[in-house]
Amino acid sequence: MLEYLRNAADKPLAKVLMFILIFSFVGWGAAEWIFGGASRDTTLVHVGNADISLQQFNNERSQQLASMTKDEQRAAYTDPKKAEQLTNSVMTKLTVNQLALNRARDLGFVVSDKRIADEIKNHPQFQVNGKFVPWMFDMVLQNSGLTEQDIANSLRGDILRNMTLGATNVPLHVPQFAVDAAYNARYAKRAIKYATVKFGDYKVAEPTDEQLNAYYASNPVVVPETRSVSYVFVASDNSKPDVYDAGFKKTQQIEDMIISGDTIKTAAEKHHAKYNHIAKIARGEKISDKVLSDDLIAKLFAMESGNESEIIELKDGFVILRVDDVVPQHNAKFNDVKKSLVAGWKKSEQRKKAYIDANEKLVALNHGDAVKNMKDANITRTEGAPLSVLNVAFAGKEGTNAIAEDGDAFYVVRVGKTVMPTSDKAKKESIRKEMEKMTTRFVADDYTQFLKSEYPVKVNERNYDKFIAK
Repeated sequence: MLEYLRNAADKPLAKVLMFILIFSFVGWGAAEWIFGGASRDTTLVHVGNADISLQQFNNERSQQLASMTKDEQRAAYTDPKKAEQLTNSVMTKLTVNQLALNRARDLGFVVSDKRIADEIKNHPQFQVNGKFVPWMFDMVLQNSGLTEQDIANSLRGDILRNMTLGATNVPLHVPQFAVDAAYNARYAKRAIKYATVKFGDYKVAEPTDEQLNAYYASNPVVVPETRSVSYVFVASDNSKPDVYDAGFKKTQQIEDMIISGDTIKTAAEKHHAKYNHIAKIARGEKISDKVLSDDLIAKLFAMESGNESEIIELKDGFVILRVDDVVPQHNAKFNDVKKSLVAGWKKSEQRKKAYIDANEKLVALNHGDAVKNMKDANITRTEGAPLSVLNVAFAGKEGTNAIAEDGDAFYVVRVGKTVMPTSDKAKKESIRKEMEKMTTRFVADDYTQFLKSEYPVKVNERNYDKFIAK
């Protein structure tokens, strides 16, 4: 056909055929642009003037899944939290890598084709007895479905990222005095004495209504805001263009009925869509509903009573939300919570009595008097006494006295001498490595924040919700 057109290019019939072909291709492209080519945009994240696509996300996700055990893979598919962790890991890696590539480009870093060729030749996967074997390279290409250019681009990206981020991964030297200070802080002990004053050791009578009312005035029981909500859901596999278009059209028809005055329930029944009504839901509450994700519940709590949302695209369909009614946050009526207040009032009264006794013991210690039931303890920063006692003991100076509260008791504490630890080379070396890793991580985090300021990261919420979010 093309040969015929070339040979007969000046003939009228050939010109007509060429015009038809050109018009067809142009019309095809125009229709693609007018009728939904934009809907095939798969950009998930903009990093500066570069984009991260759905294909890149899927490739990286597949690589991370391939490196997991079977149990880890199963959890990534069945456990929502594990799936979210995997998604976050993939997005973080892709974003940081793109930030580094942007920086490498602006710094003028270049990786020559010879460098790429050398990297391929020196890769053990393509060698036999230390020598590059072309057919092994070709076999990997065939099995993976990749081209030579794909591998070259991947290697070039890895090298450029290493040029940009490599220095941030070099361990920084930690001076000996810093290691010694950290070692002493971690392993030093303090000799203390402390007495326990428990709230439960004090008896109180049953409260009167007047006492409960006074207690409730200072400790009101707050009933959180609740909402009555409903939604209509149109199932659709939005990864398929034809199914997407049909599902979106159906949802638009439902939306038109609602705008015209029909109830959301009537519109859903008319078009055989799923309708659900939830009489009472609180902010942050977990509910057993396959459609209402945490993000959608957050949207419901951002809406006003009596309003419907716009059409919201999900991975598996479309949804329209409605807030039917709002019961604002309010204080519960006294009579409704009267019985539940008794325990709180009693503990409050016991605490008052315990605090008086604890202060009397503290005054006695400050005057150098003996205090009964004082307990001796050699503590570290993490063990040997209740946590509040540990904090007070290491925050105060030697010879000082203090009161600490922890749970259902007060503790009267006398801070004794600090007992320095004996030197342990192995433990100090472990602390040195820990501090080196921590310092290196701080440097890498700071540099990443700098890159984000240079190349702003913006998520394409529409595509992210459509392809990734659940």
